[in-house]
Amino acid sequence: MTDTRPLRKGWTTGACATAAARACLTALRTGAFPDPVEIVLPRGLTPAFALNRHVLADDGGSATASVIKDAGDDPDVTHGAEIVVTLRPLPPGSGLRFRAGDGVGTVTKPGLPLPPGEPAINPGPRAMIADNLALAAAGGPVDAEVTVSIPGGEALAQKTMNPRLGIVGGLSVLGTTGVVVPYSCAAWIHSIHRGIDVARAAGCAHLLAATGNTSETAARRLYPVPEEALIDMGDFAGAVLKYLRRHPVERLTLAGGLAKISKLADGNMDLHSSRSRVNQTALAAVLADLGAPPAAVAAAGQAVTALAVLDIARDAGLERPFADLLCRRAREVALAVVAGHVAVEVIAFDRQGREVGRAGP
Repeated sequence: MTDTRPLRKGWTTGACATAAARACLTALRTGAFPDPVEIVLPRGLTPAFALNRHVLADDGGSATASVIKDAGDDPDVTHGAEIVVTLRPLPPGSGLRFRAGDGVGTVTKPGLPLPPGEPAINPGPRAMIADNLALAAAGGPVDAEVTVSIPGGEALAQKTMNPRLGIVGGLSVLGTTGVVVPYSCAAWIHSIHRGIDVARAAGCAHLLAATGNTSETAARRLYPVPEEALIDMGDFAGAVLKYLRRHPVERLTLAGGLAKISKLADGNMDLHSSRSRVNQTALAAVLADLGAPPAAVAAAGQAVTALAVLDIARDAGLERPFADLLCRRAREVALAVVAGHVAVEVIAFDRQGREVGRAGP
């Protein structure tokens, strides 16, 4: 039986930190933690969060509260993580100061929305926290140090793009709206954009965007570009190309498996298997355009995978022309998206990292 229930939305780390911070301020002012604690999100939603734990210092000099992140039905790496905030009052006129606690990273490279040396608590969550603290203070000034911690965050961050972005020591506190939309892959796309920002700030004229580790490793043997120039594109070709149209660099190499490249050649911007399919009919037509025997064309139309079509092309003596033509068509699609602002090269690899096709400079 198929489950047709709608996917459940969740809450960002920024929303969880906001709830914990607001609970802390209320406790510092009244001596009691609200539980659950209600917050106001940028688009007007007013969710309530249960506190996982809370403590008010005996001298009233600080308050700590935590919320367990619920990412809904999204496969978020931070789902179930504890988001901890400690709030410490500061002298009048100090304003809000943000600090990275255990498991929250620190920015070390230029190009991100925050300068090097700042805790990786993004502008969106900072604004959410500030707005909700102002509401809890009935509009009065709030002068406090806000320390956000995520126990175990340093290990979790190794599963994200933070190390490549130059965010060291832990996770980023993210979330513009406060809401996690299941399978929107917003965090990955956000990381792609920030990766391009970091590369541009580092002066990288040539970016290498790859669909996976095999293609990245193989392409890097051809072009030993610096770490900052590597963009972990995954399936999101559109996220790379559309962002580069607005924030161009001199040159882009797109590297991927033949199946992913064939999807891009077919005009797809999202290369995930659940959102785009290898077009066997189109692949068979490519072989026909190259003069392959009718039997080979017919077999390609019935093949299960793009690599199976590559095998058919190889048997017909057309492996390289076949893959090169796919790369040329993928490059044409990419050039149309970047609107001529970036020189684009496309390289296709097989599962062993062997180059099978290329197009572009």
